[in-house]
Formats: sequence, C-alpha cells, structure tokens
Amino acid sequence: MTRKPASADRTTAAAEGEVVVLLIGMRINHFWAVHQWVPVLMAMLRMLRELAKDPGRGLLNHVLLTGSPRTYYVVQYWESKEKLYAYASAPDMFHHRVWAIINRKERAGRLRGHVGIWHESYVVPEGSYESIYGDMPAFGLGAAYGVLPVEARGRRAKDRLAYRSVKVGAPERRGG
Repeated sequence: MTRKPASADRTTAAAEGEVVVLLIGMRINHFWAVHQWVPVLMAMLRMLRELAKDPGRGLLNHVLLTGSPRTYYVVQYWESKEKLYAYASAPDMFHHRVWAIINRKERAGRLRGHVGIWHESYVVPEGSYESIYGDMPAFGLGAAYGVLPVEARGRRAKDRLAYRSVKVGAPERRGG
C-alpha cells in the first residue's frame, strides 16, 4: 500500500488581501413568543436566498450555525466592506424592509425581551487570517475564496499567516 504524504489532503483558503466577515444572528429569549422569533429567523433565510440569486451583491459564502437551542447565526464572507454596506443600505433589497419593520416593532415595544438580534463585522487584513482543511471539502473561508494545497501558503500556521499576495513595491490586488 502506498501512503500519501501527510499534507496530500490538506488545503488552505486561497484568499488574498483583506477578508470581510459578518457574523449575524438571533437569540430566542422566550420560546413561547413564536410569532416574534419565527419571522426573524425566516427573514435571515430570505436575505440569504436573495443574495444567492445575485452574486454581484458580494456575498461569497455563508455558513448557518446554532450556538444552542436559543441562538442561531450566520457566518458570512463578503467580497468587500463596500459591498456589505451597499447591500445593508440598498432600498430595493429585503434587508432594508426588514430593518424598517424591526425598528417599528422596537419603538412600539413589541420585540422587547422576546427575541434578540445582533451582528459583528470584521475587516481582516492579509496576514491576520489563516486556514487549514484536512480531508474535507472547501468550507467557510475556503468555500468563499477557493482552496489550494497547504504547501502553497506554508505547512505551519505561522507560515500561512506570514503569506503576502503583494510583493513590496508592487501594485495591490484584491482577493476573491
């Protein structure tokens, strides 16, 4: 039997330049208030479907996760912070309508205590992220940007973190 090198099925994300990550989610504070939290959950899914239909909006990939029976969130990878901002503020997109509804419900005190919503945005400069995937399909950052053999960026995490797509003095280029 021929044995493969240890890294034969190990890959790393092919991202170059800065990476934009949005974590967005909800927390069910009162399970019995189904009429309050189900619409929030359904709105999250509808926005993802809307973005999937229009790749030009800039969402590269997403992963749906649950932190507990109460918390649900999405890790999103975006082409740029400008495209993330543009989607969030576009009056023709579902997000704009959802925020108007949420704001009206908040002002009326109808969401208070029933469902929590949150997001965190990160713009991660090159040299501040790295990844490795062993014996698995592209996932997360790797699914957003594609993958390469791990040796292309370095066998160790510190080598992958040291990778730079732009040589000193060369014009910058964007990943994606």
